[in-house]
Amino acid sequence: METLAFQSEARQLLQLMIHSIYSNKDTFLRELVSNASDALDKLRLESFRDKDMKVDVDDLHIVIESDPAERTLTVRDNGIGMTREDVVRLIGTIAKSGTAEFLRQLKDQQSSTSDLIGQFGIGFYSSFMVADKVTLVTRFPHAEKGVRWESTGESTYTIEDVDDAPQGTSVTLHLKPSDDEDRLPDYTEPAKIREIVKRYSDFITWPVRLGGEEINSRKALWARPASEVTEEEYSEFYRHISHDWNAPLETIRMQAEGTFEYQALLFLPTQAPMDLFMRDGKRGVQLYVKRVFIMDDCAELMPEYLRFVKGVVDAADLSLNVSREILQQDRQIQLMRRRLVKKVLSSIKSLQSSRPDDYAKFWSEVGAALKEGLLSDHDNRDAILEVCSFASTHSEDSLTTLADYVSRMKEGQEHIYFMTGDSRTAVEHSPHMEALRAKGFEVLILTDPIDEMWVDAVPAFDGKPFQSVAKGQVDLETEEEKSANEAKAAEFGDLLTWMASQLEENVKEVRLSSRLTTSPACVVGDAHDITPTLEKMYKAMGQELPKIKRILELNPTHPLVEGLHKAFGAGERDALADTAELLYGLALLAEGGELADPSRFVKLVADRVQRTF
Repeated sequence: METLAFQSEARQLLQLMIHSIYSNKDTFLRELVSNASDALDKLRLESFRDKDMKVDVDDLHIVIESDPAERTLTVRDNGIGMTREDVVRLIGTIAKSGTAEFLRQLKDQQSSTSDLIGQFGIGFYSSFMVADKVTLVTRFPHAEKGVRWESTGESTYTIEDVDDAPQGTSVTLHLKPSDDEDRLPDYTEPAKIREIVKRYSDFITWPVRLGGEEINSRKALWARPASEVTEEEYSEFYRHISHDWNAPLETIRMQAEGTFEYQALLFLPTQAPMDLFMRDGKRGVQLYVKRVFIMDDCAELMPEYLRFVKGVVDAADLSLNVSREILQQDRQIQLMRRRLVKKVLSSIKSLQSSRPDDYAKFWSEVGAALKEGLLSDHDNRDAILEVCSFASTHSEDSLTTLADYVSRMKEGQEHIYFMTGDSRTAVEHSPHMEALRAKGFEVLILTDPIDEMWVDAVPAFDGKPFQSVAKGQVDLETEEEKSANEAKAAEFGDLLTWMASQLEENVKEVRLSSRLTTSPACVVGDAHDITPTLEKMYKAMGQELPKIKRILELNPTHPLVEGLHKAFGAGERDALADTAELLYGLALLAEGGELADPSRFVKLVADRVQRTF
């Protein structure tokens, strides 16, 4: 026998399970039955894939046994089992990504313990909510010996080889005394076991037996008529496959008949999965063939930007030996994927129009992921744009759809104006917004990192081109204003040319601005330049980019620019070089940019201030 220490994060999670005040401890049995069901699914699948695996799959099942005298409850399956290495990896440590983030959130939100547990998926560790000691015995098919694992949920566990272990896994809980005050019922009572299984695991594909009696109906929810399935059954099934404690926000059913038949039961979450933006986060839905489980997280059926969608797809015409490589090339899978995506997007659209409050919560949770589809899914780009919502200058409190933006466009307005930035405050205070605000044009405020990328890839919505207020020329002038500004440009021409030569290391052009009303200057990009924020993102990923020179725009009505023009006309050019550099630095800082040489800029400002005394 060997005694090993739990990984530190596993130890923290164990203590959390044991000592948390958790309102419904019954869920431990749901998790153990779910784990057993997964083991049976995997054995059935491996028996199809590996013809040399000589295992009996004619009576795959789950057995629950209770012993009131010994105060034990055992959940046993004859599924795939585990090797010694599997036991150490899966139980002695926590392989699931996001554990550190989960524990950090727990510390930050002490009052929301039960919600956080549900988000993570309590799994095997939930046993310690109701047990003083847990014993696990398991054997992988064809392994000569089995493995016994045991722990009291403290800092260590024991592990040893056993000779007589049957194939599969049994988990025996040495139960704590029942305690009504602590809401800890007697889990050895058959009536209580039946109640829990009926509530949480009635839909499990495999028989769950208690005292020789099958206590679950085994009816696949997606195969039953919608009229016969309750909302509670949908919610429990969603919790089973997603390990989310919340009920789903929306349930989506599909049934395709004809040359290619399949059924689908999909769910939209109330809350974003914890691993939504983790590189190794799970995505995809479960794939079945004629009610036989094939694979979890089938990414070929659901694009990455819809990775928050959970559910089941049951196909009638696929081979049971199908692999991920085959799926990538299968035309039927591609057809299913296209139909599933269209159904999900249409369901979100329906949610948007019929339940705006639920839609608003949904968008706040997963909207940033959904917008990734604007880059990757050209076929559904218009449908994605229709279900997107954005902050805008129209309202400080509520978001707007693009359709609503277009309906409010001013007469003669040709573009949908937007600005990207780190925050709403930064965008609203940007000099680039001055003329648009003064003239009453609405501007979309885009602050998600993905916004920096899709705005350059998506040309228009409803025939209206997108236009960044910080790039290119923004045409806000009347014909009369254009004539006046052309005259101004001619008047300032020599100054603009001189400043461009003085600042040639940093700017490609200096010109007069039509977007400024109160600031002296601003820096803008050419129409096809990447933004400074996107440039920073690329550099943070280790991608070196050639230096991008931008355009300095001056406000000819600002006293500072007027004074500069007057001094330049008087021939004081040598003394104005520092002023030109100061003006560029001020414009860069105003948009939240970084100075190439901050200490030099500070010295120029100090020298200029000193001259005023």
